[in-house]
Amino acid sequence: MPAERLREHTVPVAAARRRRLRADQARQLADLLRHQILAARFPRGVLPLEDRIGADYRVSRNTVRQALDLLRAEGLVERQPGVGTVVVCEKYPHGLDRLQGLAETLHEHGPVTNEVRTAGPVPAPAPVAGRLGVPEHSDVLYIERLRRLGGLPLSLDLTYVPMDVGAGLLDCDLENTDVFRLLETLTGQPLGHADITLEAVNADAHSAAVLQAPRGAALMMLDRLTHLSDGRPVDLEFIRFRGDRITMSGLLHRTA
Repeated sequence: MPAERLREHTVPVAAARRRRLRADQARQLADLLRHQILAARFPRGVLPLEDRIGADYRVSRNTVRQALDLLRAEGLVERQPGVGTVVVCEKYPHGLDRLQGLAETLHEHGPVTNEVRTAGPVPAPAPVAGRLGVPEHSDVLYIERLRRLGGLPLSLDLTYVPMDVGAGLLDCDLENTDVFRLLETLTGQPLGHADITLEAVNADAHSAAVLQAPRGAALMMLDRLTHLSDGRPVDLEFIRFRGDRITMSGLLHRTA
């Protein structure tokens, strides 16, 4: 290839690589700033000026602006004239290393309220019956709750409980009490352990409307099967969390 034609190809390739490098750096910087935001490291919720961020992290001002654009798109920050870039969305920590109800987990942040949308017996679908250890199509208690903190929707909880325990729940205060506490009271024994799976799902029309989230937005879904201390499965839940209002964390130990 003649040298002139080689230069014609080299210039666009080099420019593309620079753009990709800046995009990679912006994403890395956004991750670091996000961690600082969630840890409440910025006084009064105001981020440093762009020049200061660039100097601290040794990146260009364009990279800083791209990183802040990513955080704005997530709804974490906004640009306010005369103030700067400010944090506008608080995320609440939900631990994955302890078996607790949502109200127990978030008690430091205020009371969790429950809107009980449905509560009553339904025939157990085969997957539910198998996991709860009850006969297929036998009745189980089904509960659907919208859970809020400070008036903001946090999660939509779909719960299945064996009917011999669930019948007692119908007479309990499901609007103001975690199901976990009620199960321990009704059974007379503590909860033992839970099998969990956490994954991202798109918000269907129903979930989006209830959680006041855009349809198709990414939600975190926790699939949790909770057992009593004697090992009996007693609570199967499918919990859809708004990912812009909850963070999941845990302490993990490496074993041999």
